[in-house]
Parts: sequence; C-alpha cells; structure tokens
Amino acid sequence: MIPLSLAEIARITGALLADVPDPSTLVTEPVVIDSREAGPGSLFAALPGSRTDGHAFAAAAAEAGAVAALTSRATGYPAVVVPDVQAALGKLARAVVDRLPGLTVVGITGSAGKTTTKDLTAQLVETLGPTVAARDSFNNEIGHPLTVLRVTAATRYLVSELSARGPGHITQLCQIAPPRLGAVLCVGHAHAGEFGGLEAIAAAKGELPAALPPDGVAVLNADDHRVAAMAARTRAEVVTFGRSECAQVRAERVRCDDAGRPGFTLVTPSGSALVELRLYGEHHVHNALAAAALADQLGMPVADTAAGLSAAVARSRWRMEVTRLPDGVTVINDAYNANPDSVRAAISALAGMARGGRGYAVLGHMTELGEDADRLHEQIGEQAAAAGLAGLIVVGEDATPMLAGARGVRGWQGELSYVPDAVAAVGTLRERLRDGDVVLVKASHSIHLERVALALTGEQPLDGEAGPAR
Repeated sequence: MIPLSLAEIARITGALLADVPDPSTLVTEPVVIDSREAGPGSLFAALPGSRTDGHAFAAAAAEAGAVAALTSRATGYPAVVVPDVQAALGKLARAVVDRLPGLTVVGITGSAGKTTTKDLTAQLVETLGPTVAARDSFNNEIGHPLTVLRVTAATRYLVSELSARGPGHITQLCQIAPPRLGAVLCVGHAHAGEFGGLEAIAAAKGELPAALPPDGVAVLNADDHRVAAMAARTRAEVVTFGRSECAQVRAERVRCDDAGRPGFTLVTPSGSALVELRLYGEHHVHNALAAAALADQLGMPVADTAAGLSAAVARSRWRMEVTRLPDGVTVINDAYNANPDSVRAAISALAGMARGGRGYAVLGHMTELGEDADRLHEQIGEQAAAAGLAGLIVVGEDATPMLAGARGVRGWQGELSYVPDAVAAVGTLRERLRDGDVVLVKASHSIHLERVALALTGEQPLDGEAGPAR
C-alpha cells in the first residue's frame, strides 16, 4: 500500500479518529480483514461477519502491530471510525488508484474461468513490470478493494477479477479501480437464480466493457455470441479471442496430451507461436487466449506470451488441481466452485484424462440456479453418463436430479451411486478405486466437497472417516 497517514485516511473516508495519539502516523502495509494477518504498519478493517464481528478482534490486531482499525464504532484502541466499513474500503482503494496515474488496471469477468484467467494474465504481465493481482477469488465488494490496497508506488499493473451477484455490481467494482483493459470470458448459468436468466447475466457482465474509457481495450470472446454482442456497449477498442477463424487472437490445431493438458498454436495479429499448457482440461484454451490477448495489448511479443503461458501454473487452489497418488490413482480437485458450464468442462476433462482407464465423478449441488436448478442438475447427470464414465457418485439430496439424468442415458454401463455426505463419498471411493483410475470432485463452494479430495490425497482427514489415504 502507498503510505497514508491516519489523518489522510479519515479525510478520504469521511471518518472520525478515536483513541489515536498521533494522526500523522502512517499506514504503510496492506489493509487486512483477519487480525491474524495484521502486523506493524497495517490497517485492520473490522467487518461484520455471519458468525462474529470484526470489532471483537481490534485488540488482537493492535497487539500484532496494526496502526489502527477501520471500524464503525470506537473500540478503545486506535480507530478510524466510519459509518460503513465496507464502503470506506472502496473509497480508500479509489483514492489510492487516483494517486497512481502510471498504474494500468486490467479487469476480468465471466461466468466461468475468471480466477484461472486472472492467474495466467498475472504470470504474463509480471514479466513486464511490478504487478499486483487478486489472491484466489478476491473478486467482490470486499476482496476487490483489498486487492487494490496492496499496490505500491512501484506497481505498474493491477490484474483484478470482477464478480457479480446482481445488476450494478461490476459497475461498482469498476468505479473503485477503473480498468483500461477489460476481458469478458463467457456468459453462463452461474448465479442464474439471482439474475433471472442468461440475458440478465449478459447485461451484468457487459458492465465491464461499458465502463472502459475510449482509449481502453475490450477483450471479448468471439465464440460466445452474448459476449461478442458486448462490442456495442463499449467506447473502447474491441479485440476478440476464441477458436473461430474470425477471432483476432485465436487457437489453431488444438489437441490434448495423454495427461489432459492442451496445446495449440497461438495466432495473433503480430505472429504465431506454439503453446503447451501445464493446466488440465481443454476448456483452459479460452482462458489462455484471453490472457494472451491482454498481454498482446500491453506490448508483449507473441513468442514471450506463448513461453509464459507454457510455463504458467495454477496459482489458486482447488481448480483442476491434479494429484497423482502412490497407488496410481489420480485425484482432480476442482471443488472450489461449480456451475453447469464449469462442471461440463470438468467432466469433459475427466473423460479425456481417464481415456484407457476408469473415470469417476463425485458431484454435489450447484447453487444459485433458480427455477431451472433441477433441469440443469439432470443435464449434468446425462453428460456424465454420455461421457462413458465408470461411475457417478452424487453427494447430497439437492444434487439428486443428476441421478435421473444419468439413468436416462441408454447404453451407459457405469455405476451410479447416491451418498448423503463427504464421509460416505470417501468410503464409497475407497472401496472402488484402483491403479489407473481418475476421480473428479466438484460442487459449489458452500458444499465443501473439497474435503473428499483432501481426504483421498491425505492432506486433511475427514471427521468420522479414519485411515490414511489410499
């Protein structure tokens, strides 16, 4: 974070200082919302939570060395007191961006692939200059300003991930850190229940290109007609990416190796080069193309872009995270989150990785799908069976429509199982898995199905499930 005095922070946020002995004291380290991450020079933001109130940890933050806490009431410790802590974070982040005219802000949104594309883009841009990128999925009204507040005077690039649960959310995030480059990956069914349909989702994702300045660049997926149509919503230059011939940045001769890692020829207006991704699943081709298009607009030569993509790794956990166990079983932990589009992509990747062996999918509920939830879950079951998997294990009552979908696929010879929870899923797998099998674990984040994968790999035993990993 750029150094700011408590007096400056109070002015920016419209705050009062409480129990502050010296208003000129500088905040020099990032803002944190977890008192365990507080340290000398930091500012602790006391946010309300579902189970606890951040104000209860103001003392712990102060003891750890935090200069002060950003609070909505006095705590007896140095505090910058504001009416709304979350809103104050946004104001503070915007003030920091405004003080850095040399900072280039890149925004990335879409129904699926945001985090991976953000990670790929960051790994490319870092070679051009000092870069700050969102950690994991810090992409909402809290995580986004926290990311912005990590920039320093030396930072040249900010790579931000922008999410939305309703209309206007992306617009608000763009006001906190106005992007000059913005990429829209796809429009899918994620949060369809909250938005009310795909057209409403497209309208919300289109808020990113609409927010770009005339000298900015909108990077749009030519293979998604709803995204391509967003060209009409922006004043910025439009650059397209995809696998179709009309895309300006495109992939040709796409193939996957035996491990399920895609390779392709990257074609750009300035030339072409070979890319061999270290990520698993053909769906990552589009993520890589979006990152390549952004890097191209920032002046990276195509050969450097291809080399960077080929060297890039998955920085954020539980997204197609592949672990090969000593007994020959491969576990794909893709359980950070799920929607119909990302689950279909993961099943396709599983089928490719299990070619010549047996593939098992352990799938749980996909949340926020609204009135179409049962139909969309049923379609996932159909796809799992049509992919020829050896087994589909459905976890939890809310995901049971997948069972009907799988049963409706004629000729499928795989095993279909229902289990109530993660413990039962692990038990079922331990009875079946053998050398050469590949198992995918995926569900919405709130289901916490990552526990199945972590138990299989031995990272984290489940309560009620004893014994080492296979």
